[in-house]
Amino acid sequence: MKKRLFAAAALLALVLTGCAQPPSPAADSVSAPESTLPPPASSPVEQAPPVEEPEPMPPTIEEQARAILDGMSREEMVGQLFFVRYPGDSALAAQWAGELTLGGYILFGREFKEDTPAGVRAKIAASQSACSIPMLMGVDEEGGTVVRASRYPAFRAEKFQSPQKVFARGGLEAIREDTAEKSTFLKDLGMNVNLAPVVDVSTDPNDFIYDRALGQGGEETAEYAAAVVEVMGEQGMGSVLKHFPGYGNNVDTHTGIACDTRPLEQFLTCDLLPFRSGAQAGAGGVLVSHNIVTCLDETLPASLSPAAYALLREEVGFDGVAMTDDLDMAAVGEYVQEGSAAVMAIGAGADMVLTSDPHTQISQVLSALDEGRLSWERVEESALRVLVWKMKLGLIST
Repeated sequence: MKKRLFAAAALLALVLTGCAQPPSPAADSVSAPESTLPPPASSPVEQAPPVEEPEPMPPTIEEQARAILDGMSREEMVGQLFFVRYPGDSALAAQWAGELTLGGYILFGREFKEDTPAGVRAKIAASQSACSIPMLMGVDEEGGTVVRASRYPAFRAEKFQSPQKVFARGGLEAIREDTAEKSTFLKDLGMNVNLAPVVDVSTDPNDFIYDRALGQGGEETAEYAAAVVEVMGEQGMGSVLKHFPGYGNNVDTHTGIACDTRPLEQFLTCDLLPFRSGAQAGAGGVLVSHNIVTCLDETLPASLSPAAYALLREEVGFDGVAMTDDLDMAAVGEYVQEGSAAVMAIGAGADMVLTSDPHTQISQVLSALDEGRLSWERVEESALRVLVWKMKLGLIST
């Protein structure tokens, strides 16, 4: 019996042992119940805003002019340096403009004398259409003794008065009003450059230039120069300060040479003041006289002298178009070397030359370039200034 009980007990113990679960390796730790909630939404990663590329800077007027210059032939480039007297016949003028790619024409009294406003507009339009690069169309409409257009009743009932009369009537305010009216008058005819104002300092009625000048001292003339240039700029009319470096009491260089022996100090303290103020006001051009100014150059007229152009650039600070007075004047001929006043003037620093004989002068400039007597760098510098002026006047789109 005991054996059976023992056997039964042993069997029960064996069964119980087999039913027991083995201990968990983490039996001593309590497991957290599994969550039935969805996992929390992760925070979106903030994206840095895209870096905007800066807008490219638009090309400057100088850069645009350079691009035009780079596409020009050498003949076209040289042609831009010539401001030519209008040859009279409209068909011939258009032919010259197209053949030579001239920088511009200057119209004189004969172009208005027997014509009408409509006729002048047609002349100008014909030349502009013929030239591949828009032309400067200039005129001397100073007021008083030099009035190429308004002196004729077909163009204006009364000619424009001299700066002296306008100033006496109402000071600088009257000058501004007169300048605005004059610019509107010329633009209506198709002109875009008035070879004015005359900023020579002259207070002596016996001076040749007196009637064309303001007739005031250096500082007053400087204020006048700035006022005129500013109004012309507002009207889109090109201005030309003349006659650099100041005419003083010299004789008429249309008929012979004038020799100016005044000391440099007088130019620095008086005569250059209007040129400086006019340049600062935005004048596009400065016309250089044929006077021999001995304190700068004892042998050559200013228009042919490197010293005169250096004074204009360095002392006055002018960076626009420097042009000669008319190279066909009697005062120049005896000083010309190798037959070409244009070669001498451009070599000295002129950007444009005024002449009635563009074919001969352009041919001589091209020959001088081929022979190394004139550098292409000098010509390119001037052609670039001419193109920039045309852009500022709105003649060439920017």
